Amino acid sequence: MHSPVRAFGHVNGEPLFIESAEGSRLIDADGEAYIDFCMAFGPLILGHRHPDVAAAVHEAIDNGWSYGTAERWSLELAELISRELPWAEQIRFVNSGTEAVMAAIRLARAATGRQRLLKFNGCYHGHADSVLIEAGSGMTGQAASAGIPVSVSMDTLVANLDDANRLADIFASHGDEIAAAIIEPLPANHGLLPQTATFLEELARLCREHGTLLIFDEVISGFRTGFGGCAELFGIEPDLVTWGKIIGGGLPVGAYAGRAELMQRIAPVGDVYQAGTLSANPIAMRAGLTTLGILRDCKIYQQLEALGSILETALQDIGHVALVRHGSVFWVCLTSEQQNFRHPGSIPASHETGFKACFDSLLANNIYVAPSPWEVSFLSAAHTEADVRAYAGALQSFG
Repeated sequence: MHSPVRAFGHVNGEPLFIESAEGSRLIDADGEAYIDFCMAFGPLILGHRHPDVAAAVHEAIDNGWSYGTAERWSLELAELISRELPWAEQIRFVNSGTEAVMAAIRLARAATGRQRLLKFNGCYHGHADSVLIEAGSGMTGQAASAGIPVSVSMDTLVANLDDANRLADIFASHGDEIAAAIIEPLPANHGLLPQTATFLEELARLCREHGTLLIFDEVISGFRTGFGGCAELFGIEPDLVTWGKIIGGGLPVGAYAGRAELMQRIAPVGDVYQAGTLSANPIAMRAGLTTLGILRDCKIYQQLEALGSILETALQDIGHVALVRHGSVFWVCLTSEQQNFRHPGSIPASHETGFKACFDSLLANNIYVAPSPWEVSFLSAAHTEADVRAYAGALQSFG
């Protein structure tokens, strides 16, 4: 496997090998079809092989797939995003969410002249050294992977989600050292842990007060919860935002964006170096233009919200699961306790221990979700009411 999140380590099985996909379906090497609620971990909001996106990709390939020079499609995509999200004045395209986060943190350190980073336990920001840090016994985190120098982990502070008092204490002690605070405004990598507007507003206030840049990692939530993502939803304009593959229709792409005064620090205009041969490649840019053009009129979001409501109704009488949903992003916790999940400590142990049996039951009913108890699921415009009810029925039979 080329990524641990697609391996079957949590479910002690052999991974599916996929030959093709269409709409809401994956088809494996044996010709078996599965209703897909993983959707490439989120970016395929229109479903697999949407015909308009496919046409744009084919046209781009016919013209050439890598130029190593400037092209107009990235300009058009950047202009589309900035028109709709005026606070994202300038955008730099990269090749992944991890790369976007890495560059945004470097930019924040350059802009503030500070070294330390604040992240939150339960949020994931890719596999760059400075963010692959777990909560330690104190405020300073511990490396979550071999190969990360102690000196790097010591520069990363870790706070708890949904704990405004502890957050205030960290800023009181270290506020003048913190270059940036990075958070998933909709944490979706350790289950789905929606944060309150009050907590996010307090984080934004503390950042302003202490001259710390606020980075919203919207690799998952961006253009998923709405065209403007969580920034629009909560009315909070971050200093920098990172986006993922949804802006390229699911092709390899990422981006970071923010105020022009910050973004102009990036080379070649400024002194913060970041480059990439395949950044803004014409295939991903064409796919992204088509995808965001479809999303811009908001009809897809209304359709997905209606489908999510059907899912809620279908699951409400299943006593052994709790549904957490935010628009088209959802997560099912294996517990009979209906509660608010705000931080990793609120997730009962029963969820992890019961996940393998649940996953096996879903797969036996030709339903595919990510093979991890912590990964969320996604609805797409290609899913139908019948797909959602099939998912609910499989969960019911599992119980």
